[in-house]
Amino acid sequence: MNRPFSPPGWPTESDWTETLDSAIASPDFLELFQFIEQERRSQTIYPSEQDVFNAFRLTPYAHTKVVILGQDPYHGPNQAHGLSFSVEEGNKLPPSLRNIFKELSADLDIPTPITGNLTPWAKQGVFLLNTVLTVQKSQANSHRKRGWERFTDRVIQKLNAHERPLIFVLWGKPAEKKANLINQDKHTILSAPHPSPLSAYRGFFGSQPFSKINRELTLRGTRAIDWRLKH
Repeated sequence: MNRPFSPPGWPTESDWTETLDSAIASPDFLELFQFIEQERRSQTIYPSEQDVFNAFRLTPYAHTKVVILGQDPYHGPNQAHGLSFSVEEGNKLPPSLRNIFKELSADLDIPTPITGNLTPWAKQGVFLLNTVLTVQKSQANSHRKRGWERFTDRVIQKLNAHERPLIFVLWGKPAEKKANLINQDKHTILSAPHPSPLSAYRGFFGSQPFSKINRELTLRGTRAIDWRLKH
């Protein structure tokens, strides 16, 4: 039996491998990675190969409680590391993440974090997924419509089929378009404008997503998320 294609950095030990076996083995996925490999030979691509699938490495399918959907990775040096909205330790906070932390602090009355690394959230079952998982340096949306959307749609469909009800957090119109892949009779969807400076004041601030998530998890008898980060 032929082994399915496994892209660089894919966490083969994760339960996501079996969950997504048909997607990973598809010709579309192979074509996507041929494109990414070609791009890496001639351009600077973020995140690094070993970080592209960090969300899948840090948050097993079986342990997922919450899905926070982003768009494409940050396109500056030493920022993107495979988790939506998260930046590597020691980096300046991007504007959208600063606004997320403002809302976090106001919502839960906790100190505003000084680190933008959201790994502690991912390890508690918060699946931090972007709809596109790579980007060319300094070129936002440069890998849009290259095949990632088909793959991440498949990921959302698998999450929709999860044995437990999940909480999907959709910030901004591109994320909200994914709602049609989610069974809203089973799962909870929290929608709000994107936290970017262009739209945060249109309803993101004051939306209280973090307390709503924890309230919903507690009602289900599931451990709430400890949203506190280094401050």
